[in-house]
Amino acid sequence: MPDPAPLIVFSDDWGRHPSSCQHLISKLLPHRRVVWVNTIGTRPPGLNWSTVTRGMGKLRQWVKQPTPPAPLPEGKGEKELSTDAVSSPAESRASSPFPSGRGAGGGGSPPSPLILNPKMWPSFRSRFARGLNRRLLTRALKSVADTLPEPPVVVTTIPLVADLVGRFRVARWVYYCVDDFSVWPGLDGRTMRDMEAELVPKMDVTIAVSETLQAHLAQWGRSACLLTHGVDLDFWRAPQPSGVPASLRELATMPEPLVAYWGVIDRRTDLAFVKYLGEAMTAGTILFAGPHDAPDPELLRLPRVRSLPPIPFADLPALAARASVLIAPYADLPVTRAMQPLKLKEYIATGKPVVVRRLPATAEWTDCVDVVGSPEAFTRAVLVRLATGTPESQLVARVRLKNEGWSAKAELFARWIDGK
Repeated sequence: MPDPAPLIVFSDDWGRHPSSCQHLISKLLPHRRVVWVNTIGTRPPGLNWSTVTRGMGKLRQWVKQPTPPAPLPEGKGEKELSTDAVSSPAESRASSPFPSGRGAGGGGSPPSPLILNPKMWPSFRSRFARGLNRRLLTRALKSVADTLPEPPVVVTTIPLVADLVGRFRVARWVYYCVDDFSVWPGLDGRTMRDMEAELVPKMDVTIAVSETLQAHLAQWGRSACLLTHGVDLDFWRAPQPSGVPASLRELATMPEPLVAYWGVIDRRTDLAFVKYLGEAMTAGTILFAGPHDAPDPELLRLPRVRSLPPIPFADLPALAARASVLIAPYADLPVTRAMQPLKLKEYIATGKPVVVRRLPATAEWTDCVDVVGSPEAFTRAVLVRLATGTPESQLVARVRLKNEGWSAKAELFARWIDGK
C-alpha cells in the first residue's frame, strides 16, 4: 500500500499548547510526513504586553542560527527541505506539548513534524500586508512542496491562508474549523471574517468541531464533516507520582479545597460566576492556571481567586489529582457558543467532579457533569460537589468516553483529508 500523502499544516505554533490539531497530527506522525507552519498575524496591530511578547517570540524564531537542510521526520523521503527558517525534528521534539511516550509515538520521545517558521508581516489587515504575506509564504511553501515526493494535502485551522490557494502544487486543501475567530477576544475579527469568507469556497474538504461551526460554514454553501474533540484516557487516568512537579509547588501556599480551571485565561470567563462562588466559599482557593490573554483585571481581585502560569501538559493530571472540583465558568458569548473546549473531556476523564456553564458543547454531557446556567446554580453545584464528590451516576455515565479517543478521531480525520 502506498504511503499516505504528506501534510503541510497551518495552525497554532507547534508546542505552544496542546490544541486539537496538534493532538490529531501527533497520532498521524508515525505514518506520514508532516511539515508544520508556524504563523503570525491573527491579532490586530497594537502595542500591548501580549502582542509584544508574541512578537519577540517570533523574532527569536526568525533570527535563530539557520539549521542545515533537515530530512523529513522518521527518515521518510529522500529529499530534504531547504529554507532559512526550518527547525529540525530534534528541535521540534524539545517543544512538543505531549509527554514522552504519550503523544504520537509511544516508547521514547514522540515523533514530531518538521517546523517551518517563515518570515511574515505581522498583519493581514491591508491590501499591502496581504500581498506581502502572500509572496513571503508562497516562496517558503513552494520550496517545501517542491521537495516532497508527491503533492501534499494542506490542512489549515486559520483563515489567513486564503491567498495561498493555487500558488503551489497541492493535492487537496482542507479547512479544519476549530473556532469562530471573528468573535474571539483579542483577535483581528474583521480580517479573520473576511479571509474566512474567501477561504471556505476554495476548500476541497471542510471539517468542523461543533454543530454550531457546521452551521457557520453552511453560510458559504459548504457541508462540513463533524469531528468533535477527543481525549487520551490512559494519560488522564495514569497513577500520579508521589512528588509534586515543579510547576505545582506553589499549590502548597493555597488553602484547600482547590477548585481549579486550566486553559487560556481571557475575557471568556464569566466574572459573576467566579465572584458569587468566591463569596460563598468559607475556605479554599479558586485557581486559574494558564496563559493570560488580556483577561478582565477584576478576575484576579475576586475573593479566593489565585492564578498560576501555564503548566506543562504532562503536569495537568497532577493538578487534577490535587483539585476537589474542576470548573469551566465561561460566559455565554458568540465565541463560547461556537467553541468545543478541549478541557471538557479532559476534566471528565480525571474522574473528578466537574461543573460547567451551559453551552452547546456542554449541554450533551449533563449525565456526566453538572451543567448550569446562572451564578447561583454554579455556586450551589460546586459547593455540593465539594461536600459529596462525583456521584456514582456520573461515574457510570462517563464510560462513554472510551469511544472518544484521539486515535479513533485521527483515523476519521485522515480518511476525510485523504478524500476517502
